Amino acid sequence: MKIKCIAVDDEPLALELVSKFIRQTSFLELSATFDNGIEALGYLNQNEIQLIFLDIQMPDLSGMELARILDGKQGDNKPKIIFTTAYNQFAIEGYKVDALDYLLKPFSYEEFLKSATKAYQFYEAKSKETSNNQGQQFSEYIFLKVEYQLVKIMLKDIKFVEAYKDYIKVHLVDRTSPLLSLTSLKNMEEMLPSDRFMRVHRSFIIGLDHIDSVVRNTVHIGNTVITVSENYKDGFLDFLNKWIA
Repeated sequence: MKIKCIAVDDEPLALELVSKFIRQTSFLELSATFDNGIEALGYLNQNEIQLIFLDIQMPDLSGMELARILDGKQGDNKPKIIFTTAYNQFAIEGYKVDALDYLLKPFSYEEFLKSATKAYQFYEAKSKETSNNQGQQFSEYIFLKVEYQLVKIMLKDIKFVEAYKDYIKVHLVDRTSPLLSLTSLKNMEEMLPSDRFMRVHRSFIIGLDHIDSVVRNTVHIGNTVITVSENYKDGFLDFLNKWIA
């Protein structure tokens, strides 16, 4: 499996080094290089790329701004991002846009390969899901970034997902404390099949199989009571009518 990638950095030497590292990594395929974010964005709008090695501090359009633009796009074909920067204060911001990893300059090929391997493992798992399901849109599990590792979570075990500041809390069956992941509820919603999970509030996604009861505009899952907000009421009522039928 080859991962199609691009490198973006306004420093010529840094761009040359990343390009060299990509070329000597057997499972990476360098499609293009760019010294600014604007040209990279134009290329990404016209070409399907799986991985971006992206500098943060760039004029006109910074790497973080480019990442936010890409993070706002819908669908499963958004490229993953590995940030390359000399400034460690951007680490938290990197995880907010669901970056796969963060390389602090100057970095060695060993460090580069470790990050690239994360991308390979991600796409390998995604490829296996596709082949195993043979046309089904979703697998029976997802991988979620928890601290610095990817954790496999079975869909049937997810009771509900809760927004918590810059994180999400994933509440699971047979687990007293939720898993905490630095991602958005929007990203989580895109990962979950809509026939089994539903957004009922700006801060909550519920597992439909785990609903114990519905009282007026509230959903009861175990000891947790979740309010169905006005913006999501119509969709929930449609589901409820089918459920009752």
